[in-house]
Amino acid sequence: MIERDPGHSARYVQRFKTMADQGADLVGEARLIDAMVPRGSAILDAGCGPGRHCGYLHRAGHRVVGVDLDPVLIAAAEADDPGPTYVVGDLARFTLPDAAPTAYDAILCAGNVLGFVHPDTRRPILANLAALLAPTGRLVAGFGAGRGYAFDDFFADAAASGLALDEAFSTWDLRPFTPASDFVVGIFSRASD
Repeated sequence: MIERDPGHSARYVQRFKTMADQGADLVGEARLIDAMVPRGSAILDAGCGPGRHCGYLHRAGHRVVGVDLDPVLIAAAEADDPGPTYVVGDLARFTLPDAAPTAYDAILCAGNVLGFVHPDTRRPILANLAALLAPTGRLVAGFGAGRGYAFDDFFADAAASGLALDEAFSTWDLRPFTPASDFVVGIFSRASD
């Protein structure tokens, strides 16, 4: 997408700044994560974009690392929400800085990230995130239907990647997931060995 449309990232950053200026709630996903973990937790935002969740979670007292493939989005995150550690990298194989936590109490993957990645990278991404979870950590991932990633395939990929589905919801405010849902929020833990 970045190659096809070099201005996409700057427009994306501006879109969320405009929404914030209009009073939109842009951190509901981060509030959910904050409610799931104690203060001072290690949190990874996988596909962090311009950092709005990272900034919120950092201000709430957590140790936060944000990873995104797009250097323009990471630069915006560093400028607008300093404090977290930001990494430009591919979610299937990024390298954490030495000072970053090596295991995470929570990993957030919001913003339809999994619906945008190449199908061949879905399982490697999920396996990489599973490997980064602390023993009692949880991965929370959400995306909408109609993006070429069927929810049943998502659940199967997660299971094949070392994750156990704890709960599934149809919204970030935890409404029940049904076969008719057009959005999924999956909460996963590491599968038992």
